[in-house]
Amino acid sequence: MTDFPFQPHDEEGLVFNEPWEAQAFGLVLALHEQGLFSWNEWTTVLSREITEAQQAGDPDLGNTYYQHWLKALEHLVLEKKLSSISELDVRKNKWLRAYANTPHGKPIHLEAADR
Repeated sequence: MTDFPFQPHDEEGLVFNEPWEAQAFGLVLALHEQGLFSWNEWTTVLSREITEAQQAGDPDLGNTYYQHWLKALEHLVLEKKLSSISELDVRKNKWLRAYANTPHGKPIHLEAADR
């Protein structure tokens, strides 16, 4: 794998910047393992997202990789009708409320959205 200057790593290799990146990674693997999409479908959608981001000016240093991963996941979920835009919007808004209700440095839990 290409070594990107802003992608964190340890002595064993690349690591995730944030917990949400690991969760998005795990979600893609779980959906693939359930047979909801092929790995070829996944890589095609992810490649398209990365290409579009680069064309829009993303310098592709590695620090935005999982943002592309997440966008690709959202697009594939919508293409496969595994969720709807309104369901995704509800979840994103709930996460934003939870984020706003969570003290700095603490893990964000969706239950905090209702505080």
